[in-house]
Amino acid sequence: MRARAWLAVLVVLPCWCAAPALRAQSAGVDLAAAFGARPDVTSLRLSPDGRSVVFLAPIKGQGAAAFTLSLAPGAKAKAVVYLDGKPFRLNGCNWVANDRLVCSIFGLTNDPAAMHGLLPVSRLIAVNADGSNVKQLSTQLNQYSHGNYLLSGGDIVDWLPDQDGAVLMAREYRPDTHSGSHLGSSAEGLGVDLVDTRTLAIKQVIAARPDAFEYLSDGRGTVRIVGTRSQDAAGDDTGILTFSYRLQGSQEWQRLGTYNVADHSGFLPVAIDHDLNLAYGFKQLNGRTALYSLSLDAAPHETLVYARPDVDLRTLVRIGRRNRVVGVAYSTDVPRNEYFQDDLKQMMASLHRALPKQPLLSVVSSSVDESTLLVFAGSDADPGAYYIFDRKSQRLNAFLAVRPQLEGVMLATVRAISYPGPDGVMIPGYLTLPPGSETAHGLPAIVLPHGGPSARDDWGFDWLAQFFAGRGFAVLQPNYRGSSGYGDEWFEQNGFKSWDVAIGDVVAAGRWLVAAGTADPARIGVVGWSYGGYAALQSSVVDAGLFKAIIAIAPVTDLAALKEERRGWTDFTLVSNFVGEGPHMREGSPINHADKFKQPVLIFHGTADRNISLAESTRMAAALKAAGVQSELVTYPDRDHQLEDSEVRADMLRRSDAFLRRAFGMGQQPYQQP
Repeated sequence: MRARAWLAVLVVLPCWCAAPALRAQSAGVDLAAAFGARPDVTSLRLSPDGRSVVFLAPIKGQGAAAFTLSLAPGAKAKAVVYLDGKPFRLNGCNWVANDRLVCSIFGLTNDPAAMHGLLPVSRLIAVNADGSNVKQLSTQLNQYSHGNYLLSGGDIVDWLPDQDGAVLMAREYRPDTHSGSHLGSSAEGLGVDLVDTRTLAIKQVIAARPDAFEYLSDGRGTVRIVGTRSQDAAGDDTGILTFSYRLQGSQEWQRLGTYNVADHSGFLPVAIDHDLNLAYGFKQLNGRTALYSLSLDAAPHETLVYARPDVDLRTLVRIGRRNRVVGVAYSTDVPRNEYFQDDLKQMMASLHRALPKQPLLSVVSSSVDESTLLVFAGSDADPGAYYIFDRKSQRLNAFLAVRPQLEGVMLATVRAISYPGPDGVMIPGYLTLPPGSETAHGLPAIVLPHGGPSARDDWGFDWLAQFFAGRGFAVLQPNYRGSSGYGDEWFEQNGFKSWDVAIGDVVAAGRWLVAAGTADPARIGVVGWSYGGYAALQSSVVDAGLFKAIIAIAPVTDLAALKEERRGWTDFTLVSNFVGEGPHMREGSPINHADKFKQPVLIFHGTADRNISLAESTRMAAALKAAGVQSELVTYPDRDHQLEDSEVRADMLRRSDAFLRRAFGMGQQPYQQP
């Protein structure tokens, strides 16, 4: 069986309160518990009439509950559904009518055939706002037989705001000769159904296609684009996506173009504008991702919509129940949105003036008529809050705080900086100094490289960086070469094939901190998660003496093992090509260099991590021990790559803080913010 690759994350908790006012921190705050706590609210969505909100709230462990809350004065949140995370969790909910929700659930289950270890499974359910009439919208094929176990629960293609409780849904079909259901037909693959979420009455809109992976609707209930994957003889994805489209009023598919996920060549459609009869999508321009439109008429023509000469565009900005495109998002030194409509530009400018200390503004959700908006606002030193904005009355009301645990805790400001890499190229990054220590020198410090490596750090609130800053450490987050967001040239060959360049930039960040006088050379360490954990470990290959302590969370330690972990999944070839072949496979694997470590090492890993196998950390810990390196491996049972458990994260932060203080000879100070 070739299993389809799948990814998911998310969770959080509720609080009916205004945005917290930051004030001088109170003594004795348990910063590990405060920063390690999962956010109080997430996945907020307004009801179609704009009178209620649904959100997720974390419960013990990895569990989460969905709550609804009327915007009427004095209303109290009502629990709708919850999952305890053993193994299934809530991923988010959205309204399909004023009294009904569709929720996404996901979890890791044991593979019945023991071929792939843990299987990531997602499902979509519908439920009334009072918790009644629960229906599973995903295709009802749950047994594992001849490779028929469905991992993906499907996706909503169109929320159909003009219909009461119905959705267009992409659903997986597999032949099932054991269940006796109508699914035991010749139809196989991903198709589109019109689903009544109240009754489960189903009308097929597009027949299942075995090669389809995505359908795009025009927001008016009509599917205009289908994306298909090609596979090699072994059943692995080749990375070549083909898109077809239909003319308005036609049922015939016509070729639109291709996109290569490896080199980003071609046009990648992501949204459709019904009124303008075009598709928005991303395409490379001078080595950077730009936004284009492509007409969906008999002779499609391409138009450049927006581009930046310095950075890649990241994603579309959308608004309304039809997800209409109103702008594009990107990051320079700070995240930015470019709006295409004058009225929205003016509205966002007004909101910025009303919330000058929370410049990270975005419209999260809206009513059908877009008269009521749910707005998020935050900053580097503010984890943020949600507001309700009435466009007619121009009233903006504080609604829910994201992290009320941090109320009263003084947070650090984040500054965009650049420093010279080993070859003199200036590397962008973000420097966070302990609150009140903006002019201090000789501080204990850490370099905190991001994961990915196809990612980048942004200016804004970061719970991990803020924790260390709150404990007195200077924190530098480098966007090393190999990071995404800065164009193809900056991406190099990626952070694995070009590991020496990427890790060289990480090491240069530490050297710069020392040379600038910010860091005490005897008290500087490196901390990273995922690829960042790999970078932390691999830094000893470049400079074994610079960092005095290493913390690696869920790290890659063996490039050959990283590839082998994807064997049996359809993305095996893509991952193999990304990691590459050649001498860098050995040279770039920390597992082969345990003898070079001169500093203590602390490793954390969840036992249910599918992104990077626990075996990589186990073998690394054994290699370090054999080399006589002071090291420790801490494992968290049944926790995945993100360690989304407040108690687990708090424990990790406490252990990390104590480890760094021992390594730096700082002693065990009372656990409170300095």
